[in-house]
This record gives sequence, structure tokens and C-alpha cells, in this order.
Amino acid sequence: MRSTRSHTANRRSHHRLKSMSFSVCPDCKKPKENHKACGNCGKYNGRVVTDVHAKMAKKAAKNKDKDKKTEGK
Repeated sequence: MRSTRSHTANRRSHHRLKSMSFSVCPDCKKPKENHKACGNCGKYNGRVVTDVHAKMAKKAAKNKDKDKKTEGK
């Protein structure tokens, strides 16, 4: 069965993108998404959820190891 243009448009009216809402982190004062952990300090609701410093150190070590491998070629 073929759908009319108006029926298709009515169905697609809910497919729009919604704008993201931000709030300010109470600890580091940086903008963060609502109901998510802060990407800068890793805290949510006053407690540490993700250890951002450990993540950064791991990433730096990985990049350093990658640079060592490319220098040897």
C-alpha cells in the first residue's frame, strides 16, 4: 500500500534532532551534558565516576609506545 506524502511527513515529524542541554559542573566549573559525568574532572553527583587522570596517562603511554614503533622503521 502506498502512503501519501502527508502521511509520510506526519510519521517523519518526530525524526528531528533535539538540541543538547548543558549545565555547569559544580567542581571544575566547565560545561557538561546533563545527567552525565563531567568529561573534564570525571565526577557525577559529587563523586568520582571515571578516573580522568589515569585515562590520560594511559593514552599518553600508548601514544609514546606508538611513536617508538614508528621511529624504528
